[in-house]
Amino acid sequence: MYRPDEAEKQRPRQPARDQRALVEKGSLLDLLSHDLHDADHAADEPAPARKQSDDVPKASKRQPDAAPPTMHAHRGSFAPGLSDLNKIGIDDIISWLRDGLLWIIAAVVLCVAAAFIYAMTATPRYTVYTDIVVDPSNLNVVSDDVFTSNPQRDAQLLEVESKLRILTSRNVLSRVIAQLRLAEDPEFVKPSAFGSLKSLFSTKAEQRTGDELAAMRALSERVEARREERSFVVVMKVWSEEAAKAVTLSDAIVAAFEQELFQSSAESAGRVAQNLNARLDELRHNVTEAERAVEDFRRKNGLQSTNDGQLVSNQLSTELNTQVLDAQQRFIQAETRYRQMNDALAQGRTASASEFESVNMTNLREQYNLLQQQIASMQRTYGERHPRLVNARSERTTLEGAMADEARRILDRAKADTDREQQAFAALRAKASDEKSNVFSDNEAQVQLRDLERDARAKAAIYETHLARAQQITERQQIDTTNVRVISRALPPNARSWPPRTVVLVAGGGILGLMFGISLALALGLWRYVRRPQPSAL
Repeated sequence: MYRPDEAEKQRPRQPARDQRALVEKGSLLDLLSHDLHDADHAADEPAPARKQSDDVPKASKRQPDAAPPTMHAHRGSFAPGLSDLNKIGIDDIISWLRDGLLWIIAAVVLCVAAAFIYAMTATPRYTVYTDIVVDPSNLNVVSDDVFTSNPQRDAQLLEVESKLRILTSRNVLSRVIAQLRLAEDPEFVKPSAFGSLKSLFSTKAEQRTGDELAAMRALSERVEARREERSFVVVMKVWSEEAAKAVTLSDAIVAAFEQELFQSSAESAGRVAQNLNARLDELRHNVTEAERAVEDFRRKNGLQSTNDGQLVSNQLSTELNTQVLDAQQRFIQAETRYRQMNDALAQGRTASASEFESVNMTNLREQYNLLQQQIASMQRTYGERHPRLVNARSERTTLEGAMADEARRILDRAKADTDREQQAFAALRAKASDEKSNVFSDNEAQVQLRDLERDARAKAAIYETHLARAQQITERQQIDTTNVRVISRALPPNARSWPPRTVVLVAGGGILGLMFGISLALALGLWRYVRRPQPSAL
């Protein structure tokens, strides 16, 4: 039941709830103080009032008097000054720096000391540079070299990049390690704490391999190469703990690089020559078999050739034909002369016929002509019956008989010559006829022979080409055609490349310490600012 006096008694408690609502944005301590204040007011109330309040239904007691504190309240209690960050001014920053002056000085001193200690104890590095021109086109020693150059710029740049990779490859570095014995250099093979213990359980070969691998890793970290933009110039950078050793390493790497390029080209040419030599055995066998087939076919068919490649049968047939023509001409001449002699002898012209020619006939004709002159002279001087004229005429008759006998002898000899020429002509003509049949059969065989000879010549040409190429490539292995030139050799550096000079390093350490100290002082001042308690609003 409602009582009027309860409203009057409960009216003073309403401002307390309003105050609790006002301090919801404060800390948990403020909220706790307000709860204690409400509890004191409740203790001062009379007992009837508390009893009447007990009569209120339980449902009304379950309703909270105020909302629970939010997460923002918790954050505000941890960093009360976060909401006032926009109020930070220059005076606050100067105050923070003044309060953290000791931190700044300590940071500067520590960083300067650390920089000085590092400058005194750090291992120095001396870096040298070498400029190399790597021309993608090799030297043109022979007209048809094994390696051809590509005129396209992209392909040339790719070739230069490939040679740049060879410059820092393991093959080149292994040559340098073996030449300078870097596996025994403590700069490249650092002694380990368990080295003596490992040596008890490993062989010398394994230790040597491990040292070479360690030297390879260390040397690969010390070598760097790059190509200059829009050029074929390669810049190689090498560093070492000693200036002279850096120069030695650079020169050794360049020499090993040139040797590697030469060996690479020589090995490539050697592989080509080896393949050609392996092919030459088969080609040589093919040529031998083809030439043997030609000779066997010639022997089987009786085909003989002269120096100019003509068959002997053809040449013999040609010569026989020439001889037949000559024999025929001689036979015709002998037969014609014999007939003329017969006619002259039948007509009694032995004394004047020119066909009868011999030494005796010439003497007899001279005597006969002289005697004729004497008879003519005697006829004019003496009478017809003069003894001298009769004797002269008797001598003339004797000379005429002698000339007739000589003419018959010459005629018999001409007959024998005619018969001989006829027989020779007949024999040569028969032989030429027989040889002509042989020529026809040889010509048919020669068609097959030419085919075999063409095959043999083709195989011989291929074999000779491969043989000449193999010999040329074998000689090419001994010639270095790589076009690599060093335009700037490595020089001993004047100063170390790392660490910087002690003054620079100490100055850098001081600046870094100053920045770190200032940052630390500002961070501590800001921390104190956001953690300081804020006055509560009533």
